[in-house]
This record gives sequence, C-alpha cells and structure tokens, in this order.
Amino acid sequence: MTTTRLLASALALSLFLGGTHAMAQDWPDLPTGIKNGISARIGKTILVGLGTAGQSIYALDLDDLAAGWRERADFVGAPTNGAASVASEGKLYVFGGNGKATPDAVSPVIHDTAYVYDLAADSWSQLDTKTPVGLSGARAMASSDGRLLFAGGYNKPLFDQYLLDVSTTDAKAEPDKYAALVQGYMNQPPEFYQWNDLLLSYDPANNTWADLGENPFPPNCDAAYVDLGSDRFLLLNGEIKPGLRTDVVKTISLAGGTAHWSEGPRLPAPANAGTQEGVAGAYAGRIGDTVLLAGGANFPGARERSEAGAWFAHEGLTKTWRNEVYALSGGQWAEIGVLPEGMGYGASFTLEDGVLLVGGEDGTGAARPDVRLMQWDGATLSFAD
Repeated sequence: MTTTRLLASALALSLFLGGTHAMAQDWPDLPTGIKNGISARIGKTILVGLGTAGQSIYALDLDDLAAGWRERADFVGAPTNGAASVASEGKLYVFGGNGKATPDAVSPVIHDTAYVYDLAADSWSQLDTKTPVGLSGARAMASSDGRLLFAGGYNKPLFDQYLLDVSTTDAKAEPDKYAALVQGYMNQPPEFYQWNDLLLSYDPANNTWADLGENPFPPNCDAAYVDLGSDRFLLLNGEIKPGLRTDVVKTISLAGGTAHWSEGPRLPAPANAGTQEGVAGAYAGRIGDTVLLAGGANFPGARERSEAGAWFAHEGLTKTWRNEVYALSGGQWAEIGVLPEGMGYGASFTLEDGVLLVGGEDGTGAARPDVRLMQWDGATLSFAD
C-alpha cells in the first residue's frame, strides 16, 4: 500500500505541475473558480455554476471538449451557495441554498425557493412551490420514477435567526455580545440544530412534496454522493453540526415506495493520522463497482473534543483540506493515494473512464477553476488535466 501511495502521489504531482504532460489540456478549466455551487449531468452535457460564480452557470459538452465551457443563461433567482441540485428528465433543478434574498438585505438567509433549468431551451423558471425545510447543504437525488429526493439540510428558522444576530452585532464594538452569540450557537450538541431528519420527495409532475420517513442516522449536511443505480444512493460522511464531521457511510435503497437505510463500512483513518474525523464537501464517484472518495475538509481534533463533551469542537482548530483518496471495493475501504493538493466543495461526475473533479476550494479558501479526471485501475491512481 505504501509503494502504491508513493507512486500515485508522484504521478499526481507530476501531472499537476505539467512535467510529464506536454500535450494541450484535454480537460478545459472553468472560466472562473467555483466552490459551494451546483452541478448536474444531462446526457453528454455537464453543468456547473452558482456558488462563487454568482448567477452564472457553465456547460461542457463531453463530446466536444475542445469547445470548452460555454456560459448558459443566468440563474434568475438570488445568488445562492450550497443549494441542492439534481438533474431529471433533461432538466436541472435547484432548491434552497443560502445567501441574501436581495442585495440590500441585512443578513443572509436559507432560501426556500426552487428553480428549474431547461437545457434544450437554455432558460430558467421559478417553480410554484416552497421547500418544506431548509435545504442548504442537503443532498438531492433523482429516483427512477421521476421524484426528486432530499436528505439533510439546515433548519431555516434557527439558522436565519443566528445569521441575523451575528450580522447585526458589531464584533469590534461589542466583542462580548458577539462572542456570546457565537458560543451560544456553536457550543451545542448535534440535535440542537434540528437539521432535516426526513427523506423528502418532490414530484415535479404534480408539484407536490412528501416524505419517505425518518433518517435513522444523525442528519447531516455536505455529504458526498454516489448514484449506485437501481434506486440506490450512497451518502458519504458530511457534517453533523457546524465544524464536526462524521465518518458514517449510508446507503438509501428505494423499493416498493419505501426507503431503506443501511450503514456501510466507515472510512479508515488516514495513513498519517490516528483518527478518521470524516470529511465534508468531498468529491466522489465510481469506476465500475469501485467507489472513490477524495478530498473534502475537516477540523483535526474535533472528534476527540466532541466525545469529551466539548461541543464547540472546532473552536481554535485549523480547518484542513484533505488530499486523501479512498477506494471502496469488495466491502472494504483502502487509502489508494492523494490528490495533487487538498481540495473540496467542488463538483464531481462519474464518467465512463474515471471521476471528473471540477472546481472547488483549496487550502487558502480560494475558489479554483481546475478540472481533472481521476482514474484508478485497481493498482495505480492517476490524474489527467
């Protein structure tokens, strides 16, 4: 395993620096850095946008990479971060997220709006519905019968109030009051935040919402996601409260109109650390029957603090953007190599020959335009720019 990791790391670094890749880029970079945005694949077109791209959205034709990313019609809603997005029947749906409802708003809010983008018509429209819960940080999935499913998401009333409180308190003029607000919100156990613990469904054909029962696991946000096919969906890690991650891996299976949840093998501890904190905002996809999970971010030391009852677990800790890459095969995880650098909160797509990593955030917090294909043949991890 150590030899494989060293070879994969060396190859990844050389590709990233361009030392052994003299040809022109096969995978065009985004026109701008994008993190905390939305993404979806419709046929041979992949779509990425919003987040740090504002109201912009870009499309890449997988059959015409030389044409690069083309800007499509601007989003017609308020700029949003962390929205839940999913493609179904040739359309892209965007729900919730967070940001200011109007440019002059006092504070951001969790949006409760929903929009649909028609790729063929290159047009957006707002849906005549409101999300029943806050869907910022939620994971959206498309079932085979046309329903859209949602797991996780922030509690809108609670988070809106917190955002208003901290936005209207001058941290310099009233440091004690500001610190008390932050401590009062952050120093709480996961159940305090009342994140969405239902598997929600939205039927675009009838414009109706329903739920498929409770999530038996602690609800979380910013989980990585892989569609396993046949109405089976894999949710990987995420955070269970602000600053605290989980290493739990869950599978949702739909059968006979019922959702069944099960827990899979958890991520092993990284090779250079004794504890697996779990990651939020990771990239994920699959190559054949092998699931790959890469990057994301966490706060090393937060898990140990939380287990000791210190619920502001990430206070004073350093947020770390991970570079580890893991493979799940035969029911077991293995660390198979590293990304060229630690990154997360971008988009990932399962393609025929690998997992495409698009944009994201680096260790400085900067939004990146990078696009690279991650490939794994069972022995060697490699990246193509």
